[in-house]
Amino acid sequence: MDQPSQEFTVETHPGRVPPEKRAALLENPGFGKVFTDHMAVIRYSQDRGWHDARVTARGPLSLDPAAAVLHYAQEIFEGLKAYRAADGGAVLFRPDANARRFRQSAERLAMAPLPEALFIEAVRQVATIDRAWIPNSPDGSLYMRPFMFASEVFLGVKPSSEYLFLVIASPVGAYFKGGASAVSIWVSEEYVRAAPGGTGAAKFGGNYAASLRAQQEAIERGCDQVVFLDAVEKRWVDELGGMNVFFVFEDGSLLTPPLGGSILPGVTRDSLITLARDAGMNVREENYAIDQWAADAASGRLKECFACGTAAVITPIGTVKRRSGEFQISGGAAGPVAESLRRRLVDIQRAKAPDPHGWVQRLF
Repeated sequence: MDQPSQEFTVETHPGRVPPEKRAALLENPGFGKVFTDHMAVIRYSQDRGWHDARVTARGPLSLDPAAAVLHYAQEIFEGLKAYRAADGGAVLFRPDANARRFRQSAERLAMAPLPEALFIEAVRQVATIDRAWIPNSPDGSLYMRPFMFASEVFLGVKPSSEYLFLVIASPVGAYFKGGASAVSIWVSEEYVRAAPGGTGAAKFGGNYAASLRAQQEAIERGCDQVVFLDAVEKRWVDELGGMNVFFVFEDGSLLTPPLGGSILPGVTRDSLITLARDAGMNVREENYAIDQWAADAASGRLKECFACGTAAVITPIGTVKRRSGEFQISGGAAGPVAESLRRRLVDIQRAKAPDPHGWVQRLF
């Protein structure tokens, strides 16, 4: 990997959260509610390129009301984690994959691509200076949120000539209450998340904004999450509001919908495909119809179903609800394949198991 092209100026927070208060916050941080002391900031302009890389005290941003992001939504983000290792140190899991996807998202949104080495170094800087915030709990981790937005002040429809890249961090516990217990999902048959030729493969805030009404509909029907169908036929399973999805069949094979430009290429998705194939499992990336999902659940051919993503890792799906009724997968309980894959992945992420693919990067 290329070295970052510039050095970071480090400005230590003069008023860090005291150790006693930090320890109390880490006991039950929830998800995305508690934040560390520092953030990384890098600026971009057409005449200077990426410059002014620094780590500084986390705090509010000053933004002009005509900043381009507020009007034309040029904004992308990533999500990855730092984990407490078995030896007391800490590691990052596949930051190179996140850096690559971040660059691809920038290119799709006509934004200035950040060099991948600079992305990784910014993440490392924040995770290292705020190392005391990495939880020691079994489900705990330090969630890193790199993001970039158009900061140029103008009201014309064109790609911005100025951008601001930041990294903030949040100590987190389990994404869903109850950890890895099976969740219920609502099939959105009215709303779609993304379409061919759109921005579905980019980690772009607009994709998530477009999913919120359907997620709200799911909650109104007593479900934890929403699953979207394809935008053309509204027949094929696409992905959840913020996670990819896998199906496990009675012959031991796995199926996950193909990427195809409208599904986010999840790092966890890719990792699970690799681990499953390492274990000798047949993994297919194929279209899967919602009616077939219901039929396979009813016949018993479908043994498990689970969602996956950086935030939740693996979450079993127990119940699926739609306007025409509902069905369960294997009685609504978590299955052995999901549990086994989760255990293997988490053990690598926390440096408890061999890392044959070189996914883990040591922080300290």
